Amino acid sequence: MLMNTARGQLLLIDIQERLAPHVAGGEAVTANCARLARYARRLDVPVTLTEHYPKGLGATAASVLTALGNDVPALPKITFSAWQDAGIRARIEAHRAAGRSQIVVAGMEAHVCVGQTTFDLLAAGLDVFLVADAVGSRAGEVRDLAIRRLEQAGARIVAHEMVAFEWLRRGDTEEFKDLIEVIK
Repeated sequence: MLMNTARGQLLLIDIQERLAPHVAGGEAVTANCARLARYARRLDVPVTLTEHYPKGLGATAASVLTALGNDVPALPKITFSAWQDAGIRARIEAHRAAGRSQIVVAGMEAHVCVGQTTFDLLAAGLDVFLVADAVGSRAGEVRDLAIRRLEQAGARIVAHEMVAFEWLRRGDTEEFKDLIEVIK
């Protein structure tokens, strides 16, 4: 199944300034989350952005906020699974009601908030695409275990470039010209 902008939504989970430095490959994960944000913004794919306990873990990384612009509020949560927060779940469900049953998931940490959210999204019947190069954990081996487990549960494992090219569909559009440097 290909990802499609008309059926898609993006969920960015807890890419927070105080957490990212402790994540293995945190700079790359953050950069790829910012890329996903740029793709979504340019291609009119709705985005849900979460922050886990922002008082302790800080705000979303500046590069991600810049990529999103001012249109996407950061939704605070204390539950590990974003789906277990009523406001976040309502936002995702509103997008699904509008025909957006594909959800692209990225963020931190793969074995906690990203993992528990993904399990809940799958149980709710959404088509989940987990962006492996935009997901991190403090330990790389824990991240890898989480990704394998989520794939076994039904998540489709993709890379940020796969998201970009599947959402773009063709190479002769203004959107492609605008995003090609971001993709690289």
